[in-house]
Amino acid sequence: MHNLAIAISKKSDFLVTGSDDEIFEPSYSRLKEHGLLPEAFGWFPERINKNLSAVILGMHATKDNPELIKAKELGLKIYSFPEYLYQMTRNKTRIVVGGSHGKTSTTAMILYVLKKLKIDADYMVGAQIEGFDNMVKLTYDSRIAVFEGDEYLTSPLDPRPKFHIYKPHIAVLTGIAWDHINVFPTFENYVDQFRKFIDLMEIQGRLIYFEGDEELRKLTEKLRRDLVPFPYGTPAHEVIDGITYLKTRKGKVALKIFGEHNLQNLHAARLACKQIGVTEEQFNNAISDFPGASNRLQKIHETKSSVAFKDFAHSPSKLKATVHAVKTQYPEKKLIACMELHTFSSLTDSFLPQYEACMAEADMAFVYFNPEVIKHKRLNAIDPEEVRKAFGGDNISVFNDRSALETKLRSLVYDNCALLLMTSGNFSGINLIDFSKELLK
Repeated sequence: MHNLAIAISKKSDFLVTGSDDEIFEPSYSRLKEHGLLPEAFGWFPERINKNLSAVILGMHATKDNPELIKAKELGLKIYSFPEYLYQMTRNKTRIVVGGSHGKTSTTAMILYVLKKLKIDADYMVGAQIEGFDNMVKLTYDSRIAVFEGDEYLTSPLDPRPKFHIYKPHIAVLTGIAWDHINVFPTFENYVDQFRKFIDLMEIQGRLIYFEGDEELRKLTEKLRRDLVPFPYGTPAHEVIDGITYLKTRKGKVALKIFGEHNLQNLHAARLACKQIGVTEEQFNNAISDFPGASNRLQKIHETKSSVAFKDFAHSPSKLKATVHAVKTQYPEKKLIACMELHTFSSLTDSFLPQYEACMAEADMAFVYFNPEVIKHKRLNAIDPEEVRKAFGGDNISVFNDRSALETKLRSLVYDNCALLLMTSGNFSGINLIDFSKELLK
């Protein structure tokens, strides 16, 4: 939401104001930098008046929010975040990247290439990208819009998944692996959201999908007759001395990224760019120095013999893919993998068995969870032994005390090692960059 506020404020004919009861970093500093920080925190219905062109509702505003109630009483136009993005890009070619994993990285790759080729595009992406000062951009002049398509709910007033709103001309689906069980209680219900997403595509749309995903293959067997499918897989490549090279018709292209999932994301991004006129050679040249999106296999420290990464991986499919990527890239190094159970799904006892063997390729694997987070989410308590059995294997150790985890990690030897820290949180307050430097020194 704060990225959207900044993007709208850059249009000279818009005055933007906002409200919230709490604002955390980095939102606080960025809003302050752009002169958009509210004078006071809280809700002030007296500020809502008929002169407002629109109200944009954040995901966490409740139905009884006093400003929302006032806006409805006045009959103001109320948009959710995705509805406003769609409204501003109705007359543009919309590229939407969806899937249970890899959508941020794939979206980032598309945007990175378009920027290097000086192709203007509106966008919304879920992570910071090198060379981009904001995660949302809306303009009058661009003819293309690139959105990361999240399947989570739109707003308290609208239970539709966000990516159902965008109606893409070009869609990318990276894969389906059950997530958000608090919203989609069964796998079948979750898969159905992707079927609806495909059905909502614009006429004669292009659907780019990962052919290695069984559920996506099933969905594409019953496509609308006007939709054109483009299956993709893992492009030809090789790893030499810790560097991944893409094999192309014009020779090898060295990449900064690595891992099968990242290569599959690259293939999807290349097909998406092709639909808007980017040649394969142009794409390959542009993508070679793409450093990755923030927190997606992001290298945070390196010594002569060891390397450390942090990653957003938290769901079973993401976790398994990330561990496999690092093990494949550094086969001679000892892999120490540490992940935090932090999301609603990951901390739900009935969902834990989905993690079976997800960290099997690690030489040493550590799982951490904070019992207070479980209480806050009002979930059933889980214990370390329950988690250890769910993950399986002899390489797993489970901690529910941050200090104990830090002590254990400090006791290890990190010569010739790859350290992987995976979480959608921060391990209850650990600075992962500083901590990795301490461990690898």
